[in-house]
Amino acid sequence: MLLLGISAFYHDSAAALLEDGVLVAAAQEERFTRKKHDEVFPANAISYCLGHSGRALGDVDHVVFYEKPFLKFDRLLETYLAFAPRGFSSFRLAMPLWMREKLRQRQRLVKELRRLEPVDIGDRLLFAEHHQSHAASAFYPSPFDEAAVLTMDGVGEWATTTLGHGRGTRLELIKEIAFPHSLGLLYSAFTYYTGFKVNSGEYKLMGLAPYGEPRYAPLILEHLMDLKSDGSFHLDLSYFDYCTGLRMTNGAFDELFGGPPRNFDGPLEKRHLDLAASIQAVTDEVVLRLARSAARVTGSRNLCLAGGVALNCVANGKVLRDGPFDEIWVQPAAGDAGGAIGAAFTAYYELQPDIERTVERPDGMRGSFLGPSHEQDEIARRLRACSASFEVLPDHELLSRTAAALADSQAVGWFQGRMEFGPRALGARSILADARSAKMQSALNLKVKFRESFRPFAPAVLREDVAEWFNLDTDSPYMLIVADVAEARRRELSPAEAELEGLDMLQVERSEIPAVTHVDCSARIQTVDRETNPRFHALLSEFKRRTGCAVIVNTSFNVRGEPIVCTPEEAFECFMATDLDVLVAGNCYLEKTAQDPSLATARSFEPD
Repeated sequence: MLLLGISAFYHDSAAALLEDGVLVAAAQEERFTRKKHDEVFPANAISYCLGHSGRALGDVDHVVFYEKPFLKFDRLLETYLAFAPRGFSSFRLAMPLWMREKLRQRQRLVKELRRLEPVDIGDRLLFAEHHQSHAASAFYPSPFDEAAVLTMDGVGEWATTTLGHGRGTRLELIKEIAFPHSLGLLYSAFTYYTGFKVNSGEYKLMGLAPYGEPRYAPLILEHLMDLKSDGSFHLDLSYFDYCTGLRMTNGAFDELFGGPPRNFDGPLEKRHLDLAASIQAVTDEVVLRLARSAARVTGSRNLCLAGGVALNCVANGKVLRDGPFDEIWVQPAAGDAGGAIGAAFTAYYELQPDIERTVERPDGMRGSFLGPSHEQDEIARRLRACSASFEVLPDHELLSRTAAALADSQAVGWFQGRMEFGPRALGARSILADARSAKMQSALNLKVKFRESFRPFAPAVLREDVAEWFNLDTDSPYMLIVADVAEARRRELSPAEAELEGLDMLQVERSEIPAVTHVDCSARIQTVDRETNPRFHALLSEFKRRTGCAVIVNTSFNVRGEPIVCTPEEAFECFMATDLDVLVAGNCYLEKTAQDPSLATARSFEPD
């Protein structure tokens, strides 16, 4: 059975292709349109998925959309009626769009699909519920035959949080928290209030949290949230505007926390750092209570996570260390893009209730390397068309020279194999650097990524060596678990260094790998496995042979406000527009000093 899953029309639209229960291709539309978080119908992603498998749209048994528009409209309408006459302005803006497009989503999807190929979709178009799609994306590709499944995000149709239990081919949602009570929207409210973009800046808030103190956490729990012991909660909606207005928060929220929202380009004050620390502390507590409750209700020792909140790797790390579960597995595309995968899996098992499920190890996501790739000859041809100057090296020399460049504190663009699906670069479309360099974090942020200096970078570490460098000894292939740097790898701070506060802490070297050690001595870890990504593993092994260090910096191959690069041309353009020193694309090795300087183009970067 061939199933095409689609997510679209909100943010991070994507497509995924499932062939006889095996995920064979998946991609986000933004990688093709070059518009970050693009929500349009994923025509390019669908064409890629079908083309990769040598299939046509007419071969697809069912196309499955990741949510049910009528249920979503029901929630929208009931919300406006419940708060009337407040919110009339946003109601007036939203209704024409819903009446024109959203309520006719079946017709719209059929029309868009027919543009790709003039076939009759008809009864082959199905719809799954939003959180069912999230839950399915978490459980079915997981390495577990049985698991508790927790999904948390802003909102789907009605649900904002669900608890499910998966066994074999069966996945049942047991409990839910419904809109407007949402952990994701609460976190987004603080994202907005501290001056970052909702639906994209939440990870900045998480990265900012260690610079502050959680002194507002009691205020949040006293005024904004009634949190129960099982993790269920209600929000006091008098502090929020997301039900009825065009903002996340309101004047009461401003008064409670001592001032208006920060402008996106305004200075980061101590108050903003403390707000970030406070909402992160509250989020950690909510997720811990939900996870403990999930363990009690299901009796499972395995946990699967999805939904946008599951990208909060700090909370995930605390759940892992808390103890109710032996193993946790997080869908690498935990946000709405991953809904395309879950929609396809939902239909696959509901349409074939008697089919057997084969659990894959390490998981069914194949390292998340599910996107487009380019053969060596094609990479070389396309780079020549860009007037790039390069050498084509055999594998052993390519790895040796790249490792030497990294050891020499050079920043390397790494373009290899199939592109990652999800928000993280995992060693296919990556920027790499030496984690031992005390200056590398600032240099990468300001001269390569063109983003805020406080943003931390993730370490990629050989799986067999992870316990030597971090307080972790389990798989973390998708950068979705935070753990502390091992005590033996840290350096003792001087009294003056220990007294530093706020963003001043950024200047302190805290370990043998300062470029990936956050100010609280934590790191967002990616373990690299020989079977899942052999070339990246071989590069790390060569770097370790040269330096004795099994850790390097791994960040996404893009600049602020742009999606991760997809093609050789985009890799070369990004290479020339930044202070990257080396580009390795397939077996093509490019040095910046060998390029024609006139090929560098001026770039303006949008806030992300």
